[in-house]
Amino acid sequence: MASETKPRVLFDRQRIAVTVRRLAAEIKKDYQGQDILLIGVLKGAFVFLADLIRLLDLPLEVDFIGLSSYARGRESSGKIQVTQPASCPIKGRDVLVIEDIVDTGLTTAFLLDYLSRQKPASLRLCALLDKPWPRRVPVTIDYLGFSVPDKFVVGYGLDCGEKFRNLPDICFLEDN
Repeated sequence: MASETKPRVLFDRQRIAVTVRRLAAEIKKDYQGQDILLIGVLKGAFVFLADLIRLLDLPLEVDFIGLSSYARGRESSGKIQVTQPASCPIKGRDVLVIEDIVDTGLTTAFLLDYLSRQKPASLRLCALLDKPWPRRVPVTIDYLGFSVPDKFVVGYGLDCGEKFRNLPDICFLEDN
């Protein structure tokens, strides 16, 4: 990554907070009276998941799954690897996947298929970001934060080569 690559703010932390509150309200309404299992997709979704669960006053359990399709670059390899399997049993559970971004749809479709084979009672997807333009396979997002332009986004947990995760805003990378 060139040193002249600079992050530019796309969604600031205040707008993100408002969106996370909206998503939490939608989830609380739909899952009232249910005990849900939230599965965060590592590493990108951990900040979003941490903020989201603090707003959910529902019985819930949290687990994580690690998937990779990017290696260390900006382009998806198209080959998905499970780098860390979920540890909680899924069969018969109401499962809500928490994802940072859906772009090509390959990784998300792989994950949803992988989890559905474990026979959950229900399986839904909450994604902070949707970048529909490079979509290669259809994916239904049940709870969506923002649609983003076809730019490489970082911050608020999202990275580029493991850098920029700590930015409090969602930014896009711009070459000078």
